[in-house]
Amino acid sequence: MTNKEQITVSEAGRRGGTVTRDRHGVDFYRKIGAEGGRRTKELYAELLSEFGKRGGRPRRPSLEDSGKGLPEKKGDERSAPGSPYPA
Repeated sequence: MTNKEQITVSEAGRRGGTVTRDRHGVDFYRKIGAEGGRRTKELYAELLSEFGKRGGRPRRPSLEDSGKGLPEKKGDERSAPGSPYPA
């Protein structure tokens, strides 16, 4: 056991998923996925409806969506507010 094989995090996850699939079966994943979907619907029904109206996939609101713009800065507009780099 002193000769441990070096594997990547990705490979470790793949192996763990394969073992879980072999141990519990594919229906296990279907079941927990359906339970998660039901619970999400219970908790966030209003938000899911809003996401659907926006075209599906949820996105973070932008400053334009919130009605607030960036504060105006005197000088060069290319420099972001609070940026440590000069314009």
